[in-house]
Amino acid sequence: MAYTKTVQLDGDTTSYTLSATVKKYTLLDLGFVKGRSGAFSFERSLDPTSPYQAAFKLKVTVNANLTGFKMTTVTGNGVQRVNIFKNDAHPEAVEQLRYILANFIERDVLTEG
Repeated sequence: MAYTKTVQLDGDTTSYTLSATVKKYTLLDLGFVKGRSGAFSFERSLDPTSPYQAAFKLKVTVNANLTGFKMTTVTGNGVQRVNIFKNDAHPEAVEQLRYILANFIERDVLTEG
């Protein structure tokens, strides 16, 4: 998956765009980790009851020059992509996802649309 300016998660009706004013220190404050290549990665459980044994995770990666990003929801082991919006089967995971993304929007990392 290539870095893009706008991402829409599988099954979601909202698309998210990387903010033009995103800062490296803001990413670090939000829990992103800087890798060897300079890219910033974020991986968080979408299970509000247990952050350790997650059924689903949100993975976000922002490239080193802050011009593109990747975002996906995956299974607990982080291997397979998953659609958490399918048939309203996982409302807790969707609520947790919306909370995390709202925080990213508030901190000017992402914008809706």
